[in-house]
Parts: sequence; structure tokens; C-alpha cells
Amino acid sequence: MTIHQEKNGTALTVALEGRLDTMTAPSLEETLKDALEGVTELTFDFEKLDYISSAGLRVLLAAQKTMNRQGVMKVRNANEIIMEIFEVTGFSDILTIE
Repeated sequence: MTIHQEKNGTALTVALEGRLDTMTAPSLEETLKDALEGVTELTFDFEKLDYISSAGLRVLLAAQKTMNRQGVMKVRNANEIIMEIFEVTGFSDILTIE
């Protein structure tokens, strides 16, 4: 998985490419730990994300909890496979998906 970050003031966009699973979730978790300080708007761009596992969902949930305290979080460009995973797990009710 490749992680691309783009920060603009207090807004951070994180674009993911590949698979967010047990092997790659720790890398995203570590990236976010350092990157979220001072961020009030977090956007995940999933245009090139092929798959997300429960480990990836856990990282998203942790990011959502952090952003609930300091701002907003959005998910953009989720494909049909990712959207189905969000719907089955109930994440479609928790996350702001555009």
C-alpha cells in the first residue's frame, strides 16, 4: 500500500493506493499518529484503494475518534467493494462518505 499525504493549513488529505489490511494497517496508523496534530479536517481519498480489512477499519475508527475531538473526517472516492464493506460493517453509518 502507498500512502500519499497533502497538507493545506489545518486540512490533511490522505490518499491510499493498494490494500489496507493486516500487513499495511500499522503503517497507516503510524503515519496518522504523527500527522493528525493540529489537523481540523481529515479527508481520506480511496480512489485507488482496492480493499480494506478489519485491521484497516480499526485504523479508520481510531482516526474518526480523534477527529471527533478536533474537527471533521471524510472519506471520498470509495469504490463499490469498499462501500459494500462499509455497509456490511455499519461503517457507512459512522463515517462521512462523499
